[in-house]
Amino acid sequence: MKDVSIDETHDAMTALTTLDRHALAQRWAEVFGCPAPRHSQATLLRAALAWHYQIKHQAGTDPGGVDRMIRKLQRTATPMVSLAPGTRLLRQWQGTTHHVTVLAQGLEYKEQTYRSLTAIARQITGTAWSGPLFFGLRS
Repeated sequence: MKDVSIDETHDAMTALTTLDRHALAQRWAEVFGCPAPRHSQATLLRAALAWHYQIKHQAGTDPGGVDRMIRKLQRTATPMVSLAPGTRLLRQWQGTTHHVTVLAQGLEYKEQTYRSLTAIARQITGTAWSGPLFFGLRS
């Protein structure tokens, strides 16, 4: 993976400050492969292009670099609470209290073992829920 140098990024971003709206729209088309939004102001185009150059610098030129960077940020942005075996989680849902016990290998709910809180939340609600969010471990 070839990284984009700080000098290249700095030069590209500095050049943005001198461009008028027409030149920014041309640069937009080059960078994003489509016309700039019709009624967008120069400040929006400039900010979006600057963002693009920063991302390109941080992720390098590898096509999957941005996706990897986003996944890494997601993993570090909201740390998962570590639950010790024996911990009990309680959740009131539609008038019923649901009990989940943390096991050494998985989670127990209604005498059945599950691999994730999300699977239990889906069992309780019948819809796709984030298990940690459903049980109040994330906001």
